[in-house]
Amino acid sequence: MTFHQALQCDALIIGSGAAGLSLALKLAQDLRVIVLSKGPLVEGSTYYAQGGIAAVFDENDSIESHVSDTLKAGAGLCDEAVVHFTASRAKSALQWLIELGTPFDQETDAHGEARFHLTREGGHSHRRILHAADATGRAVQTTLVDQIHRHPNIQVMEGFNAIDLITDGHGSERRCVGAYVWSRDEKAVYTIGAPFVTLATGGASKVYQYTSNPDVASGDGIAMAWRAGCRVANMEFNQFHPTCLFHPKAQNFLLTEALRGEGAILRRPDGSTFMQDFHPDAELAPRDVVARAIDFEMKRLGADCMFLDISHQAPDFIQQHFPTIYQRCLELGIDITQEPMPVVPAAHYTCGGVMADTNAQTDLPGLYAIGEVAYTGLHGANRMASNSLLECVVFAHAAAEHIMQRWQQVAPLPDLSPWDESQVTDSDEEVIIQHNWHELRLFMWDYVGIVRTNKRLARAARRIELLQQEIHEYYAHFRVSNNLLELRNLVQVAELIVMSAMQRHESRGLHYNLDYPESLDTPHPTVLAPGRQA
Repeated sequence: MTFHQALQCDALIIGSGAAGLSLALKLAQDLRVIVLSKGPLVEGSTYYAQGGIAAVFDENDSIESHVSDTLKAGAGLCDEAVVHFTASRAKSALQWLIELGTPFDQETDAHGEARFHLTREGGHSHRRILHAADATGRAVQTTLVDQIHRHPNIQVMEGFNAIDLITDGHGSERRCVGAYVWSRDEKAVYTIGAPFVTLATGGASKVYQYTSNPDVASGDGIAMAWRAGCRVANMEFNQFHPTCLFHPKAQNFLLTEALRGEGAILRRPDGSTFMQDFHPDAELAPRDVVARAIDFEMKRLGADCMFLDISHQAPDFIQQHFPTIYQRCLELGIDITQEPMPVVPAAHYTCGGVMADTNAQTDLPGLYAIGEVAYTGLHGANRMASNSLLECVVFAHAAAEHIMQRWQQVAPLPDLSPWDESQVTDSDEEVIIQHNWHELRLFMWDYVGIVRTNKRLARAARRIELLQQEIHEYYAHFRVSNNLLELRNLVQVAELIVMSAMQRHESRGLHYNLDYPESLDTPHPTVLAPGRQA
């Protein structure tokens, strides 16, 4: 028997990465904030981000150049106004993180003065990546967590899954007023009422068998927003990071793009190089090009992996710039100062998501979306390296400004109905969830991966429909669990990815379909609206 609790706050933030915590800190000066975290507060994609954050700090660089590079990487589908909005606010967002104490790497210039060390990554025409060695996300996350723990207006609820959003009213009066959430420890459902709810749940790369993401990246926010009536866009654009370490004991371990920025070379198993055959920028080509090149060479040769080699650089240089990678590889018996690293592509970043404007507002009043869960038009058909953590902070600040302008005029919350589980029982067949889970991730990898075809997409769609029927029946009859909630969301996100991919009759950016190898002259975002699909 479970019990039910009802809580209220001024702002509920679902997600505890850079986006969610940045927003919490901004709002908590005046509002009572609850932050929901599925796992420990430090767990999440932010913590594992290695490369850095893009911003114009070099006097030889410019906002216009940052915008131009982003538009180019986005393959014609970025919203230029949103790109400029983000790039022009990048430096102030970084200054805020610096003031909080984020330890970005510094160096001494020719005049003996300290300045931030800037590195370069794929798609960037200048060195504009601030970083903390090769563990920037960890530095940002731990800095934000330290500030969160000091703030009396912020209540952190760790070990909680959001189940669904709660709405009130009809038609144009409809708004988001809270969420049902499930405690992993207590096995109990809470009702949390809030006039402002923000999704900061990250992406959906766990829908694929091979991913660089932590386990929590199960598309929860996208699925919940869709069920609540919000539009989603560009879900076909899933970024596959070209270089995940290929080792049985190193699942999810990413090898940062900054390695290639500092001269690392991709090689075939025989030691020969190949990126020059695919793009004039070779190793510094955009991620979609590099991932497809590695995938092509692996399939052509029947190889398990390709190799990333930085051993030609000085050992001191490698250990100073990439201490985390050096140490992790050494633990696995790979000395990267002497030998190359085995690599494979892995699902890394969801470029589409819940449609949100530059205030981070969604279609549903009272509901905001920031970070990887959101589609703003910033990334287009491919995210440029190190624009992701930047987006988290810039749009968290924008959402905070918008919420603070409105919170005193907000209507009182209605009485919220408690969660009803009077018709369900405890499951005695948890194995069904596990089987469905593995089946989904495997066929998404095989049919909706780096290279797609119409036939593969149709096969995936048929399997998703069958899984949805099973999961809906299971969800209706049994009490919720972590695996059931995540599987329900992942199957929904998988459907959105396949629907989007089937609507795009071209190849562009991260979406490559062998049946439509050419790009259209006038591309448009793929927008899906609940209840209005063919």
